Amino acid sequence: MNPYRTRLRPETAQAIVEPVQPGYPVTDVVARTGGEVSTVYEIRGAGSARPLIVKIYAPRWRPKLLKEVYVYRLLARHGIRHIPRVLHAAPFGVPALPLAYTVMTRLDGRPLAEVRDHLAGTDLAGVYRRMGQLLAAVHRITQDQWGYLTTRVVDGRPTNTAYMTDQFAGKLRVFGELGGDPALARAIHAHVARHTGVFAACHRPVLCHNDFHDGNVLVCGSGAGWRVAGFVDVEGAVAADPLLDLARTDYYALRDHPAERDAFLSGYGPVPPDWADRIAVYHLHHALELWNWAASTGKPADMSRARTDLERVLS
Repeated sequence: MNPYRTRLRPETAQAIVEPVQPGYPVTDVVARTGGEVSTVYEIRGAGSARPLIVKIYAPRWRPKLLKEVYVYRLLARHGIRHIPRVLHAAPFGVPALPLAYTVMTRLDGRPLAEVRDHLAGTDLAGVYRRMGQLLAAVHRITQDQWGYLTTRVVDGRPTNTAYMTDQFAGKLRVFGELGGDPALARAIHAHVARHTGVFAACHRPVLCHNDFHDGNVLVCGSGAGWRVAGFVDVEGAVAADPLLDLARTDYYALRDHPAERDAFLSGYGPVPPDWADRIAVYHLHHALELWNWAASTGKPADMSRARTDLERVLS
């Protein structure tokens, strides 16, 4: 077992939380999520102590810590409050935990994906409308170049066309390396070449969450209905066309739910007249990315789903 996936013991949690909130009375440590990049724990305290989140990063993913801290603080500077607050970041760990980690506030609520099927129609519409408003607020944070984001735009491109053609080229290369169908790869390449013009419609890149869907949006229920508590997991953020981000949300959460899509878009606000054409090409990008991820991690069901989606866009 990799050391960063080892159970975080209460005494270790106490040691890393104490400098952040002196006297915090740790009573329990609960594993929340874990994967290739990081493992997340909820730290619970006695009495009125509010729970905290500790996120521990695999050694090779230490740069992700710096990126998340940067993006969360960038969002906060622009007035977005529905996010965790970073209380402390230790890129090289401490003696008690010699791995990169962050300590953050814990947002209330549960992932929308866990409770979605139990929400009434009006509650669900309200949640998606609020999600649209939040993503629109993120997209009001402009960037100077298109590209991958760390604490700055890395290997930036001067136009969206240059950025997206590079993105497709890179993902098609990986598709081939992972054993993807050569005929399908050629069809994707030809389709993108025919539709390259849609990329030029984006004249200014913005901050894109790049994973804004039901699994990363937290909701709370109350007597007055359900509300969005916030969103998490900004480690995939990029500087790109806002419709690339909108297309990812649509691909993973909205496309099979027209009422929820309408509610989301009503919250998001006006979209360009050519938005449907751009979304379609960006769906191809997200399906290709999903296939590559599923093939590299051994998930045949997701590979099959992604191939179906690729073929649907190309038909």
